Amino acid sequence: MSEPTGLRARKKVRTREAIADAAVSLFLERGFDRVSVNDIAAAAEVSKPTLFRYFPAKEDLVLDRFADHQGEAARVVRDREPGIEPVPALHRHFRAGLDRYDPVTGLSDHPEVVAFHRLVFTTPSLAARLARYQLEDEEALADALGEGIQARLLAAQVLAVQRVLARANWQKIAAGRTAHDVHPEAVADADQAFDRLP
Repeated sequence: MSEPTGLRARKKVRTREAIADAAVSLFLERGFDRVSVNDIAAAAEVSKPTLFRYFPAKEDLVLDRFADHQGEAARVVRDREPGIEPVPALHRHFRAGLDRYDPVTGLSDHPEVVAFHRLVFTTPSLAARLARYQLEDEEALADALGEGIQARLLAAQVLAVQRVLARANWQKIAAGRTAHDVHPEAVADADQAFDRLP
């Protein structure tokens, strides 16, 4: 009885991934505004209504790549070890991402990642949708930090620091430097930025 449900769930995941992969491939090849939803549905071999069941808006096809990181800062704060304050826990987490060359830190020189970030940062509708995701992350982090204006202010500061650091890393790599070359600067910048947080 559970096998068909498991099989059905796996098929849905595969369909969702196929749609997102087809979309990102087309967007990177032609540009976000030059690709229609019909183009994506055809490339993924699904109907337009099926595509919209998985992704309510065209922008979601791109930003689905950020879904794994949605609410990540709040999880870091909630799951931190006893005795570790929130900001040091978030600092360690960001540093670990730099050491893994995690694309979310901007420190990845894989050509597709660099092109993907360029697509997101230079397409106004994607940048606007990303800002909405970031606001949701800010609210989740504020809830994890506690109540009141102090929690909201700290959440906004932490996420602004992460956003600025990631974009600075990406810009250096987009200018032609390697992630390995940028890494020491990225670590120093992160240390300095997090040390200035309350």
